[in-house]
Amino acid sequence: MASWRPDPSFYPSPRMAAKAPHETLAYVASFDPDRTTPDAIAVVDLNPKSSTYSQIVGRTEMPNTGDELHHFGWNACSSCLCPNAPHPHMERRYLVVPGLRSSRLHIVDTKSDPRNPEIVKVIEPEEIAERAGYSRLHTVHCGPEGIYVNALGDAEGNAPGGIFLLDPESFEVLGQWEIDRGPQKLAYDFWWHLGHDTMVTSEWGTADTFENGLVPEVLLGSKYGRRLHFWDLQKRKHLQEIDLGEEHQLVFELRPAHDPTKAYGFVGCVVSLKDLSASIWTWYRNGSQWAVKKVIEIPAEPADPDLLPPVLKGFGAVAPLVTDIDLSMDDRFLYVSCWGTGDMIQYDVSDPFKPLETGRVRIGGIVSRATHPGARNGALRGGPQMVEISRDGKRVYFTNSLYGAIDQQFYPEGIDGWMVKLDVGENGGIAFDEKFFVDWPKGHRPHQVRLEGGDCSSDSYCYP
Repeated sequence: MASWRPDPSFYPSPRMAAKAPHETLAYVASFDPDRTTPDAIAVVDLNPKSSTYSQIVGRTEMPNTGDELHHFGWNACSSCLCPNAPHPHMERRYLVVPGLRSSRLHIVDTKSDPRNPEIVKVIEPEEIAERAGYSRLHTVHCGPEGIYVNALGDAEGNAPGGIFLLDPESFEVLGQWEIDRGPQKLAYDFWWHLGHDTMVTSEWGTADTFENGLVPEVLLGSKYGRRLHFWDLQKRKHLQEIDLGEEHQLVFELRPAHDPTKAYGFVGCVVSLKDLSASIWTWYRNGSQWAVKKVIEIPAEPADPDLLPPVLKGFGAVAPLVTDIDLSMDDRFLYVSCWGTGDMIQYDVSDPFKPLETGRVRIGGIVSRATHPGARNGALRGGPQMVEISRDGKRVYFTNSLYGAIDQQFYPEGIDGWMVKLDVGENGGIAFDEKFFVDWPKGHRPHQVRLEGGDCSSDSYCYP
């Protein structure tokens, strides 16, 4: 009888995942902000022993233009080992790649040639609209029951946005996830606590409020997302809404604890209307309900208005603009991208209510334009944005573009793309790897990073 075993990149627990082998490739969404050439998945060599270390060694072009590739994910991950819906025969093979602007989904096979993945299926926006009633696809996560994809709008791009499911083997669009959405209208990110049967979702806005850039009247009127929603994951039912308050706008990335026995997580808020600060909040169980607490506030930095883009001139300050966060596999370090000031900050969050800053680097930034030891030219534009951590927590990778139309508002001279890597000290502390600076090909910008075999925001676990 033939023996079989689960995909070796699936781990029952985050503790075991942290012992996984060193990643050697990254898959990076690469998009054309002018929408004249096809977007691509770029493959970057992460093996320091390789002669092509920190170079793009493969590229898979999309069949159309104007997708604006966004937060893609794997078809299968460690959640396939969960006891309630086991699929141990699955393998981490396909990248499920959404276009935020086109609402198109691409299924990309990495197995036969990991450096030259192949598009094996394209799901057109019409099919998604008809079967799920959604558009403006944003984030993909593999879960125990299938592939979850969220969308910022309904079929026309209006509210409500939400989540739909794909069959993990045929990639058929199964339909809308929500049975009872309650008051939820806006969508952005989603994640879950598998051990507590809870889905958490956050908010941005509808297509008309971001596709041509952020709309100042919507922002200043506190009409962008500012709420967290908590759901019964099995019953697909809305349970609770928490409003962070009128001053807090753009409640973005969600990072739950990896340990499935823990019922807390972190969410970043991009900007406060009161003083342009950014903030990090911890959500947690409080009796039978969920609660949130602001645990980090990152202030804006005063700046000469002549150095600021029109959108910030009147404030005389650079907003930190926390656009992404990521949590190490051992739930110890939280990384916070400040796309406005150019800081990447590391916090020790061993106590999730009392974070301590343990490291900080600066690169790019609206005013500082800080350089990198490996960069050929001096001043760099853009700032730390999409961040990803190796499973062992020793390496951190990030890119510098947020969204084509919004890049232009905060960096009006345009952004030349780059990707960098940080090395992490044993007890915290971060430093640039001077040999790792990917000067992105002109005409394209890098966004989401996924690491071969999984990373700290690709998998969820059912065992501690």
